[in-house]
Amino acid sequence: MSTTPSALRLLRHATLVVRYGGATVLVDPMLADEGSTPPIENSPNEKRNPLVPLPTVDLRAIDAVAVTHTHRDHFDEVAMETLPSDLPLFCQPPDEETIEKAGFTDVRPVEDSVEWEGITITRTGGRHGHDDLAEKMGPVSGFVFTADEEPSLYVAGDTRWCAELCNAFATHTPDVIVVNAGGARFDEGKPITMTAADVERVCRARPNATVIPVHMDAINHCLESRADLEQALTEAGVISQVVIPEDGEWVPLE
Repeated sequence: MSTTPSALRLLRHATLVVRYGGATVLVDPMLADEGSTPPIENSPNEKRNPLVPLPTVDLRAIDAVAVTHTHRDHFDEVAMETLPSDLPLFCQPPDEETIEKAGFTDVRPVEDSVEWEGITITRTGGRHGHDDLAEKMGPVSGFVFTADEEPSLYVAGDTRWCAELCNAFATHTPDVIVVNAGGARFDEGKPITMTAADVERVCRARPNATVIPVHMDAINHCLESRADLEQALTEAGVISQVVIPEDGEWVPLE
């Protein structure tokens, strides 16, 4: 376990290395090589995924894994084949069987909250889209990390602005909020992850929190770029509380 200060590192898309409470947790590992998987279908472009390379990461330093849901851009075959199968792996209950079938032997579904290595991990809900599409996309979760003498960290997962998100804000009052932006969408229907307008609403709902948008510029159906988001949040007057990391960048948790 690490004694270095708490921080998170965006690897790419929604894949994070979270250094927190003395432990290092890998969140939503998508580890495939650039361009090695087909584009997500029924999307406005046909670029192969991932769109960008994965920064170098030492998987030997990982103490546990957290998977918000098992869509392939959050938990891919390379992760299933590469990660040590005996790592503690926290997930939402509906994904337990899928992850066990992939060979992982220490799967820990989080119904409400669990304690691990002095860290409390609490699961939250979300809406991966609107109306019927959200149901078709299946259940998604987020995780709130809390520990003594640490800022509370909310990794919201693949959700748009919704009642479940607001409930998490009210219940946990997180100090740091990671949101999956990019306005991901298909040819038809509304966005299935946060748009710039959603991120602005997060900022206004939690004006004292640090907001860290990720999930951009890496998968073909995520149409809003970092530059788009920065411009929109600057124009909205909320950019001062926002950190938009580049791939591979560390962000201190304060």
